[in-house]
Amino acid sequence: MTFFARLNRPWLHFIVLGIVLFYLQGVLLPEPKPVVGPLSESRADALRQQWFASVGQLPTPEQQTRMLEAELDRDMLFQRAIDLDLHLYDTVVYQRLLLNMRFLQMSEGKTDQERYEAALEMRLHLGDEVIKRRMIQVMEQLLLAANPPSPPTESEIIAEFDQRVEELRRPERYSIEHIYFNREREAEADAVITKINEQKLTPSQARELSSPFLPGYQFTGQSPDQLARHFGASFVENLQKTDPKPGHWVGPVRSTYGLHYVWISALEPSREATLDEVRLQLQRDLESRAKQTALRESVTATRENYEIRR
Repeated sequence: MTFFARLNRPWLHFIVLGIVLFYLQGVLLPEPKPVVGPLSESRADALRQQWFASVGQLPTPEQQTRMLEAELDRDMLFQRAIDLDLHLYDTVVYQRLLLNMRFLQMSEGKTDQERYEAALEMRLHLGDEVIKRRMIQVMEQLLLAANPPSPPTESEIIAEFDQRVEELRRPERYSIEHIYFNREREAEADAVITKINEQKLTPSQARELSSPFLPGYQFTGQSPDQLARHFGASFVENLQKTDPKPGHWVGPVRSTYGLHYVWISALEPSREATLDEVRLQLQRDLESRAKQTALRESVTATRENYEIRR
């Protein structure tokens, strides 16, 4: 019997025809995609109010579009997590559902496992924002595991450093000691300063003439921001106006709290940072950016499996 004669079998024709029809059904009549959205008007309004509370003004049309699309992505990731039954294997979800059941005072006298199963039957996990955030977080971790970002290369770190050289510039550093005059003693400041200068008192000797100052009297290697946390921003601005030089007294310098007579122990001028000083910061920033990009790409790819209704 020839090869072609063997092919001339009705049962074989039915099998081939069935395979072809099954393939055509998948191509021409694919299963409908799961639907996500649209957001209800109440949810959209709540998002706008959250934006207003955070920013102080309502979002622009472009900002609102991005905000609503981000919320739809959250819904999509949550739905995907539920479809994968991820909530059934997460201890955070388990504990949260038990907490909800106790709060509702339901299933009294039952074990934790029975309470948990009852909560699932009641579908409490679908309406809990804490569980939703947890499931979205788990899904994001899974997406990143499937599409991990590449670690930054040395050339990328150098390029980032060159691009941000001014932003990364090291601020000036002040090492100072001060004599403090509170509001009640401001009238005495000139006489005390004269005494310090005439007797050539050292900062430690002059400290006996100071009012109490809770943050302290000696500050070493402080940036302007650090000084501002102790004295207030106005102190830093007024200090810089005195053109301070190491080994000299300046002032009195006004701060939020009163007057200060300031001894400049050392002053390190502003300078450009070295690559080694900021390497870890640049690496973390690049890794964070790569992670966001990889996650955004993964979310975009996931959208292809859903019908997003805006």
